[in-house]
Amino acid sequence: MTERYVLDLQEVDETQVAVVGGKGAHLGGLSRIEGIRVPAGFCVTTDAFRRIMAKAPSLDDRLDQLSRLNPDDREAIRTLSAQIRRTVEGIAVPDDLTAAITRALTRLGEQAAYAVRSSATAEDLPTASFAGQQDTYLNVVGPTAILQHVNRCWASLFTERAVTYRQRNGIDHRTVHMAVVVQRMVFPHASGILFTADPVTGNRKVATVDAGFGLGEALVSGLVNPDVFKVRHGEVVAKAIAAKQRAVHALPTGGTQEVAIDSRRQEQPALTDAQVVRLVQLGRRIEAHFGRPQDIEWCLVDDGFQIVQSRPITTLFPIPETGDQENHVYVSVGHQQMMTDPMKPLGLSMWQLTAMVPMHAAGGRLFVDVTRRLASPASRAGLLDVMGRGDPLVRDALETVLDRDDFVPSLPDAGPGGTPTGGASATIETDPAIVTELIERSQVSLAALERDIRTKTGPALFEFLLEAFAEHKRVLSDPLSIQAIMAGMEATWWLNDTLQEWLGEKNAADTLTLSAPDNVTSEMGLALLDVADVIRPHSEVVAFLQGVEDEGFVDELAKLAGGTEARDAIEAYLDRYGMRCVGEIDITRPRWRERPTTLVPVLLDNVRNFEPGAAERRFEQGRQKARQKEQDVLSRLRALPDGDRKAGEAKRMIDRVRTFIGYREYPKYAIVSRYFVYKQALLEEAERLVQAGVLPEKEDIFYLTFQELHDVVRSNQADDRLIQQRKDALRSYHALTPPRVLTSDGEAVTGAYRRDDVPAGALIGLPVSAGTIEGRARVILDIAEADLEAGDILVTTFTDPSWSPLFVAVAGLVTEVGGLMTHGAVIAREYGLPAVVGVERATRLIRDGQRIRVHGTDGYVEILP
Repeated sequence: MTERYVLDLQEVDETQVAVVGGKGAHLGGLSRIEGIRVPAGFCVTTDAFRRIMAKAPSLDDRLDQLSRLNPDDREAIRTLSAQIRRTVEGIAVPDDLTAAITRALTRLGEQAAYAVRSSATAEDLPTASFAGQQDTYLNVVGPTAILQHVNRCWASLFTERAVTYRQRNGIDHRTVHMAVVVQRMVFPHASGILFTADPVTGNRKVATVDAGFGLGEALVSGLVNPDVFKVRHGEVVAKAIAAKQRAVHALPTGGTQEVAIDSRRQEQPALTDAQVVRLVQLGRRIEAHFGRPQDIEWCLVDDGFQIVQSRPITTLFPIPETGDQENHVYVSVGHQQMMTDPMKPLGLSMWQLTAMVPMHAAGGRLFVDVTRRLASPASRAGLLDVMGRGDPLVRDALETVLDRDDFVPSLPDAGPGGTPTGGASATIETDPAIVTELIERSQVSLAALERDIRTKTGPALFEFLLEAFAEHKRVLSDPLSIQAIMAGMEATWWLNDTLQEWLGEKNAADTLTLSAPDNVTSEMGLALLDVADVIRPHSEVVAFLQGVEDEGFVDELAKLAGGTEARDAIEAYLDRYGMRCVGEIDITRPRWRERPTTLVPVLLDNVRNFEPGAAERRFEQGRQKARQKEQDVLSRLRALPDGDRKAGEAKRMIDRVRTFIGYREYPKYAIVSRYFVYKQALLEEAERLVQAGVLPEKEDIFYLTFQELHDVVRSNQADDRLIQQRKDALRSYHALTPPRVLTSDGEAVTGAYRRDDVPAGALIGLPVSAGTIEGRARVILDIAEADLEAGDILVTTFTDPSWSPLFVAVAGLVTEVGGLMTHGAVIAREYGLPAVVGVERATRLIRDGQRIRVHGTDGYVEILP
């Protein structure tokens, strides 16, 4: 019975995390790999920990208190976790447990020195490394000291940082148990860390070795700068040797101390190149065993390497699975669709099933493989041009990859390898009736979908939806629709390029497109101003809305004076725009119709900041400005040599851009309108599954792909474990930053703006809407948190159409993601807001409340003193 409290490292492997914790399980797995040496030792199992915890019944209440605390309440967490640690450290270790640990020490050498290391059940996991969350004690000598330090490791499960980490990651304190690893101490000449993938770029072909003298604690604690070696294909390709002034050494009596390194040795490499290459070979063997890139702690003892820890590198962005060994280059879909958050599995698969090109999922995001189009010189030029106009950082990243030696093969002009970059836009007439017809076609298709889906349930619904997706793609790929979109975009590019050449004026199209007709997204922002006009006169309704928390508030309005009109105005708005929401390409995101409280802060801002009739006035002002700009441009052109021809060409392009640029926003509106119909049908199906006891809650369907959900509906059986794994994975994906460009080596290529025409210290981005504005920065990451005043400048990660109602209330826009033709840019131009997009890390570099100046014509942002 007592032996289950102690297991030799040789007896365990990575399947036994629940028994010996993450570190113990990994060390056991490591010790089984041929050619890998791991210092001898044993694990004190989680059974021992549970037995200790059971000896203090008061701990239960304290854990309950702990789980109720806010992760940001540092003081309360510090106090309560310290009480729990003191209680655990004060528990006497039972005799049979003491005897089991002492017997294990006798086998290994009672008076030898040991490392005593925490090994929690929720650490070194693929999705959360928990690095540094619990404690390690080095060079512990003698059974009494070892038992004392085992007790300290148990208590270290409740350090302030470990508790906070678990709360932030949504991990229940009761589900995590602590094992302890006791290992023979090694006294190395050198030690350090090996990453089997480059932790900065993510490149899986490049290994990085950090090395220093003495024990690894000097590196881990940041006491010294390490030597850094980079190894690719079995050779050292880069190295930086640091001046290593200090090292941590073991004391003969136990414990460790810092020592100064002889000045003649400080600049010597801690490892030779040959040793580095040999270490990386061992690392590749470990990586192959665990099946993913590893962060490995190593020691060099008498010219042999010993491995003292290996954990997955959790910060790497995953690579799309292809099943081949070829090189691939992927471009992020999220950066083009203004949605870089991770998507749930149902959202990913629905977008894949309705998209016009094949898309690959990784890290909860979607990517398009552009390798074929980069490989052929003809399609490469077109791709780079379109990408560059949309987002210069993507173009620069692609060019960086192309500059690499033979990463992208050079092919003769490829056959069909994706969508054409343009379309036969020259053949379309400048005729507003085309836009009217396209909108009508889309509405007819949507009405048919709404009518036909009503009678479909069970497996028949899924068969119907697959047909509906085919119709969805047919509407999207309508040649006339593509021509109309391209006509508006190409006219914009022509006006900007040509008027800069002829008149020396930048971004002239920004003013010429103000208040363009048929723009469903800008109409949506103005329509909410009209709703505010209905509400503003009724003080009781305004007061009620200020306290709204429940999603059923719209029905409550009728009880108030003026409430019926307010309810009708909000209902009419939701009927037209209720399918929209932030991140709307993910079908699982709550729509405004499902969560109308999202709109309340914006509506109240509009009530406070605007006068009645603001929507009509703003639209008319924009139209007048555009008309004046047109007259100004044409008269200046006529004064030039060959002026009448130039003015004639410009006039044709101005008419063209005003005819078609508003339609640019319609296809997305049509997509999300269809999406809401699909979603409502699937949620009704989910409700049946909940009633039948197949799923605990409706939203669980969001963690299944469309095909998996189809299977669940057919079989009436769901895999609860799979759903839980998907929930855990999604949580981990939120911590990852998706790259604009990703290679099959795992390298995240960021791209750079190659510009020297901006002031020092300015934040560079892409100019998408002309003008210069100064104001207070409001850094807003959630539309429901909006609290804006006139003259504020909105700073956020990305804006999709759902942010448009905020645009009427702000004076300028700065985003981290975006391009010239993405929705935020189009609407900023419509409303005449100076805007700069694609500003890397804008929400971190600009603080909420700072004064900033946005240079929308030149594409940079200044932070003002």
